[in-house]
Amino acid sequence: MPAATSTTPNTSTTPVTPVTPVTPVTPVTPVTSTTSTAPTAPTASTQASTPVHWAHGAAARAARSAADAERARSLDPEVAAALVDAGFARYFVPGRWGGRVGTFGELLEAVALVGEGCASAAWCAALQAAHGRLAAHLPERGQADLWQDGPDVPISAAVVPPSGRLTEVDGGYRLSGRWNLASGVDHAHWVLLAATEGAPDGGRQRILALPRADIRVHDTWNNSGLRGTGSHSLTVDDAFVPRHRTVLRESLAAGRDEPDAARCHRIPYQLVASLIFVAPALGAARGALRSWTELTRGRTAPHDRATPRGADAAQVLARSSAEIDAAQLLLERAARRADTAPLDDLPVALNLRDAAIAVDLLVGAVERLLRGGGSRAQRDDCELQRFWRDLYAVAGHAAVQLPPAADAYAQKVLAVG
Repeated sequence: MPAATSTTPNTSTTPVTPVTPVTPVTPVTPVTSTTSTAPTAPTASTQASTPVHWAHGAAARAARSAADAERARSLDPEVAAALVDAGFARYFVPGRWGGRVGTFGELLEAVALVGEGCASAAWCAALQAAHGRLAAHLPERGQADLWQDGPDVPISAAVVPPSGRLTEVDGGYRLSGRWNLASGVDHAHWVLLAATEGAPDGGRQRILALPRADIRVHDTWNNSGLRGTGSHSLTVDDAFVPRHRTVLRESLAAGRDEPDAARCHRIPYQLVASLIFVAPALGAARGALRSWTELTRGRTAPHDRATPRGADAAQVLARSSAEIDAAQLLLERAARRADTAPLDDLPVALNLRDAAIAVDLLVGAVERLLRGGGSRAQRDDCELQRFWRDLYAVAGHAAVQLPPAADAYAQKVLAVG
């Protein structure tokens, strides 16, 4: 579960120009299901951008097992396999290995679709794609170790902060240590780990790819939100990692610079890290709106202004649905920057800002829905409170915090000279 750090943009630019208006998003349309089931056909919100029909089967399977994932604190193996079969693991794998080499706009919508039924599954889906993109920075021989038999390889990672003890030996490295928060590690075939090469206070960070056989998973994930992600700790005991299965973190952060590299592999890590982490939150907020709508329908009369509770419900619905739409607009614009914008510091600062603000909007919207849902919304078997907990888990991630995002944006806009 890697965490992005704040960006320090150049200070040699003029103030940012006004943001280009975007096409308004189709309003979120609540559906009538009370159970954890994904829509059988795209809702208005899921048709707002690129169609993602390939993710519907996995979304439905994940939604049916959402409660089981909570109890088990890990995805059902069939759900994990459904995410791989849908194409999340191969999404950013280079084309020469049979990967999809996808776009961030489509990934945002696919992950959000899964998140409408199960935010934990959406989190793992997003990271399956993201970790395939990170592994694409390995030397070609290292990539072959992962994908020579096909691109549908689930990869977990624990790359922030670096940990363990790394010793250079003939042909590679010996690695030992403990890493935390490896989301989806129960179902991963490979793991990416970060360790410091050289002196801990002055060495360079190196990313290393290890097969599942080289790690030991420890059952440590007991959080209140995103319970089904299985973000456990793992240990490695003196494993040999050949040099071709390693890459310097600075290379990963900067993106590949080969002229024939795909766009998704050339962009810097910080341009997309926060976007990928927030995508499950967008789906969770949609699911929360659906759940609230069903709880409220028939219990109140929002059209009846003479009924105080009806008036309150109308305001909750209007404000929360609008905030979810606004967050979606911000995230879709961030995805377009990742797919098309110039690769410089300004898009990075804008995406950090927009992801952080989007999370605040989504948390506020779902907080209002929970308060307006009454005691029924707080029951253990009500998915609304689960979505609320999942939103707060996402909002606590280091990659989506507003203070560093605001600092990066302000430095870019207020730069002198």
